[in-house]
Amino acid sequence: MGKILIACEYSGTVRDAFAKLGHDAWSCDILPTDVEGQHYQRDIADVIDNGWDLMIAHPPCTHLAVSGAAHFAAKKADGRQDAALTFVSMLLDAQIPHIALENPISIISTRIRKPDQIIQPWMFGHMEQKSTCLWLKGLPKLVPTNNVKEEMLKLPRNQRERLHYLPPSPDRWKLRSKTFQGIADAMAAQWGAL
Repeated sequence: MGKILIACEYSGTVRDAFAKLGHDAWSCDILPTDVEGQHYQRDIADVIDNGWDLMIAHPPCTHLAVSGAAHFAAKKADGRQDAALTFVSMLLDAQIPHIALENPISIISTRIRKPDQIIQPWMFGHMEQKSTCLWLKGLPKLVPTNNVKEEMLKLPRNQRERLHYLPPSPDRWKLRSKTFQGIADAMAAQWGAL
């Protein structure tokens, strides 16, 4: 059983997938956890050096994702983008033997390095598409567990891209950032066995 840190996670989805398999899994975020479980509500820098075997990091994509490219000039000018990239570098450079950092298509690819893998929810049993990049250290690529692409492609675009079409709401950002359960389960089963 490993000591697992899920950085920048408040939902508990990935943390609980590892915990169900017997790992000592902790989430950490400045927000409280959405579900009861082992959670540090604090800055990740406070706990990143606590002897973890594996870290899966979900840094905020607000200033990084190419979907917000129209705002990049302002975010570059006021330092938000550079601060976000510095945070990503801190996570990737952590003294943890196994690291996976996930983010949507973003400037991490051009400013730090290209991702090792791009996955989709439909590779893990979800009838949706949302490109998710994985930057890996000491980990193999995630192996798809239940490819439902053909079935998913039969759905109307607004259903298979459900998260993109969510109407404005106070919790839209939370809904869009939550890890799909099939992906969380695959991470726990495959990377937790290392």
